Amino acid sequence: MNLQDFEAQYREAMAETLNELQTAVLLLAQVQQKISTIGSSVQNLSERVEEFIANQKAE
Repeated sequence: MNLQDFEAQYREAMAETLNELQTAVLLLAQVQQKISTIGSSVQNLSERVEEFIANQKAE
């Protein structure tokens, strides 16, 4: 392997690794958004259940 081949392989591997890193970062952002959405849903559901329970006790 000569220097040019080595350089080409290095650049290709680096580009591929950086693309994979970018993909992972984008997936992480999607996961964070999904976790936030699920958290809001759980909080909303909890509030509704608590309200229902309070109303049942009041009757």
